Amino acid sequence: QVQLVESGGGSVQAGGSLRLSCVPSEYYYSPYCMGWFRQAPGKEREGVATISRDGRIKYAESVTGQFTISRDNYKNTLYLQMNSLDPEDTAIYYCAADTRRWLSCRLIPSDYNDWGQGTQVTVSS
Repeated sequence: QVQLVESGGGSVQAGGSLRLSCVPSEYYYSPYCMGWFRQAPGKEREGVATISRDGRIKYAESVTGQFTISRDNYKNTLYLQMNSLDPEDTAIYYCAADTRRWLSCRLIPSDYNDWGQGTQVTVSS
């Protein structure tokens, strides 16, 4: 089973930035859809951003203009640049991949079958 390994989380003050990375344990792993999801305490997991292998991107309305997802197919790495962070962005952030879908990538957690263990992002006011 492929492992997705996230890194880059941490604690920042409001207004700060963080960049998350996700690397699969197998180099030739290249799912069509990859995405970032987050789960805050007491809340359901929600989609943040997705990107297809050919670069089509979707963002949750709450992070549009604030977060940027990117994917380096050569380095086989997924990124999430998070700017202007707010305490409401505090959550565990998960990298996920959908290895079964070859059409549009959705922000629906149940679409994704491979998940990382998550990285904590804490934003203080």
